[in-house]
Amino acid sequence: MFPNGCLIFEDEGFRDSTVVKMNALRKSGQFCDVRLQVCGHEFMAHKAVLACCSPYLFEIFNSDSEPQGGVSLVKFDDLNPDAVEILLSYAYTTQLKADKDLVSDVYSAAKKLKLDRVKQLCGDYLLSKMDCQSVISYRNFASSVTDCRLLSKIDSYIHDHLQEISKQDDFLKLPRLKLDVILEENLNLPGNGKLYSKVISWVQRSLWKNGDHLEKLMEEKKPPREKNEMISPTSSSQFNKHEWKYIASEKTTNNSYLCLAVLRGVLCVISLYGRSSPQSSSSATPCMLKSLSFEAQPEELQERLLKPMHYARSGLGTAELEGKLIAAGGYNREECLRTVECYSPKNDCWTFIAPMRTPRARFQMAVLMGRLYVIGGSNGHSDELSCGEMYDPKADEWSQVPELRTNRCNAGVCSLQNKLFVVGGSDPCGQKGLKNCDSFDLVSKSWTSCAPLNIRRHQAAVCELDGSVYVIGGAESWNCLNSVECYNPENNTWTLVAPMNLARRGAGVAVYKGKLFVVGGFDGSHALRCVEVYDPARNEWRMLGSMTSARSNAGVAVLNGVLCAVGGFDGNEFLNTMEVYDPDTNEWSPFIEALAKS
Repeated sequence: MFPNGCLIFEDEGFRDSTVVKMNALRKSGQFCDVRLQVCGHEFMAHKAVLACCSPYLFEIFNSDSEPQGGVSLVKFDDLNPDAVEILLSYAYTTQLKADKDLVSDVYSAAKKLKLDRVKQLCGDYLLSKMDCQSVISYRNFASSVTDCRLLSKIDSYIHDHLQEISKQDDFLKLPRLKLDVILEENLNLPGNGKLYSKVISWVQRSLWKNGDHLEKLMEEKKPPREKNEMISPTSSSQFNKHEWKYIASEKTTNNSYLCLAVLRGVLCVISLYGRSSPQSSSSATPCMLKSLSFEAQPEELQERLLKPMHYARSGLGTAELEGKLIAAGGYNREECLRTVECYSPKNDCWTFIAPMRTPRARFQMAVLMGRLYVIGGSNGHSDELSCGEMYDPKADEWSQVPELRTNRCNAGVCSLQNKLFVVGGSDPCGQKGLKNCDSFDLVSKSWTSCAPLNIRRHQAAVCELDGSVYVIGGAESWNCLNSVECYNPENNTWTLVAPMNLARRGAGVAVYKGKLFVVGGFDGSHALRCVEVYDPARNEWRMLGSMTSARSNAGVAVLNGVLCAVGGFDGNEFLNTMEVYDPDTNEWSPFIEALAKS
């Protein structure tokens, strides 16, 4: 063909032949420049092919500066070698072929390698094979890989087929919680939805307030693993230990209900029996461990949870201002937000204040002389912003501040000696961290360059403590860091101090009781719940109690003397929830009582 005088020819046969030859080269080990070691098995492959297919491997190859012998080595100790071979063949041929017994392992490997299309195909295949006999096993698998799409479809199926599912062996082997409901004379049990929200609330309260253990509340049966069990023995995924969910229920008699629910990550059966007096249970309801009185507990525990934000937000800016918690911007899926919410601990409510002039996420916020400052970030369209804004609480409005000299995303921001410091961030391509450090003088309204960091960093946590600026963790490229640097404004130098116990990027940080508290973040594979604290007097880090939810790119601030974490990404969902830290018990709690107690 010669359109516009140009020679154009598409040789489909050549393309198909090339695909076949490339896969043959892989299998024979020719021209290969990467070795994948998977549980004792070794696979040779070509970086360029795998990098085009897997964002996970692209990140690894991009940060692998000098592989030994010209061949990179990537190890996996949590994947099925047969599943990896299937994905390698897919990467080279575009054909996905997996025996039915391997589909769940292929799913897990695809999740690890960030092959979203393959993961979705495997999930759809599993759903197509699901029936009443296998649905509990399928739900356990979906929970282990934290796939909300699968869980939603499986739970809908359970809701529609609970009566038949309740007769299956897997259902009968689940842990069971049996409760008496003490009722007034001539009253029946309330409707299902309200009934089980109260039951789940009662269990939450028993575990949190009374210190009970879930195992003590229920009769748990642990059957041996079946050969066809969906959960892969090589999978490193963990159940969500903080999931609470009502799935389905059915009325069995006038005064009894049967329910399938998730209690702190445990899929279990709840049997509820109503009786009119607190006398001992009949032999027809053995193992009655607890009694629940609705009259003694008129309020549902859900109402005691700290009120969530109106919007789920990750990569948001947070700060305490005039006794209230400010949460600005952030993103939820693909949308960057302009909206700004304000939490009042006195009223336990979130209200909106004036929105920012520019939608932005992946930024940090600082308070300077009673005003809020946000600098840089991303607006969801261009990768980085150079503009900044200042919020005046008296006027309830935002105004522009002089722009940075360079666009900056994922930078840390804090105030020190009446100046704003912007530390690190992403380069224009968003691939590598920066050493840049700049300060903004409110009097001259100008930016000045400071000494550069020792290590390139983006998504680092930045905070002021005792007259110094600390930059904590982050990532050079995609490799997370545990190193920490301290800036002395007197001599304009950065000094490395004791490293954290865990490498993390996207962590939150706040000064609490004279120490640095670093919360959550991302370790390169998982969103984190863990928290650690830095004592500057001892120059040492120690681990603290973990949060109730994993939170990456969350907001952290001290509100009226209470350390709070809000929003973030838990590895699967964007969050609008908040929780607070109790130093007396070294525990985090999402309940309003914990905020009042602290």
